[in-house]
Amino acid sequence: MFLYSLCALFAGMLLDCLLGDPDTPLHPIRLTGRLIEKCEIFLRLIFKPDKKSMRLAGMLLAVTVCLCVTGAAFAVISLSYALHTLCGICSEAVLCWLFLAARSLCTESMRVYDRLASDDIEGARQAVSRIVGRDTENLDADGIARAAVETVAENLSDGVIAPMFYMLLGGAAAGAFYKAVNTLDSMVGYKNEKYIDFGFFSAKLDDAVNFLPSRISALAMTAAAFILGYDFKNAARIFKRDRYKHPSPNSAQTESVCAGALGIRLAGDNYYFGRLYKKPYIGDGIRQIQAEDIRRANRLMYVSAAVCALLFGLFKLAFVLLWRRFM
Repeated sequence: MFLYSLCALFAGMLLDCLLGDPDTPLHPIRLTGRLIEKCEIFLRLIFKPDKKSMRLAGMLLAVTVCLCVTGAAFAVISLSYALHTLCGICSEAVLCWLFLAARSLCTESMRVYDRLASDDIEGARQAVSRIVGRDTENLDADGIARAAVETVAENLSDGVIAPMFYMLLGGAAAGAFYKAVNTLDSMVGYKNEKYIDFGFFSAKLDDAVNFLPSRISALAMTAAAFILGYDFKNAARIFKRDRYKHPSPNSAQTESVCAGALGIRLAGDNYYFGRLYKKPYIGDGIRQIQAEDIRRANRLMYVSAAVCALLFGLFKLAFVLLWRRFM
């Protein structure tokens, strides 16, 4: 069973590289989003709007969604394997594919690159608005490129390596759990008036499940910088210095490595929903950021994912062999 899950994970990675993320209303992440929306409406109706009640409601939301999503994935996989081993591997591979986002992240960020390369600033603003949460209406070319690079760097963990990590541990069902937590955070984990209490538990849970994967991702990106001939020494230096310069304990882990490897400066002040948020810079800005850095960041992402895939695969294979030998 362990080897079947490993085969399914690599098949899912291959499907993601070849096909990207399918745009369908039946995508598990979209279905999870709808479940979150319905549960939020219901919970806000039955709980009082005070801090204690909203935090309890938010905790119930997270537990309910995670149980439903993980349980559904486990049921589908178990039924498929009960029908036939090949059917089980295929169903698990499809789920692994749907939980990975390397190709779609590259595609969306390269749309930004293409617009910048053709000096279409307005088109670049619209393209980058699809992948970032900040206000993009007034971003200049440097701000647009910076936003795209940050998104690729940060989502290396959330969209690629963290799902791989959990699917390595527990197959596609564990991947479903991770994506449920990640979707909860993206929908209710805001620190605004509406979600500061209701999304508190989801945000903290997301921090917890991403703690180890984000650091694995940073180490993998440092190795990728070395493989690609980027400044891996500076990547390691900036990682050590700037990895906590972000409100999230995890987001700056990979951003700092990317900034150091490319010799650019990321983060800084940004507007969200018309409000200015003051943030420290990450990196030294040895040179000015440029559109080509989006392409470089994507190279870092893919090589980092390949490094982790190789290490994760070897680790699981070794575990299976040891299990069979001694158990």
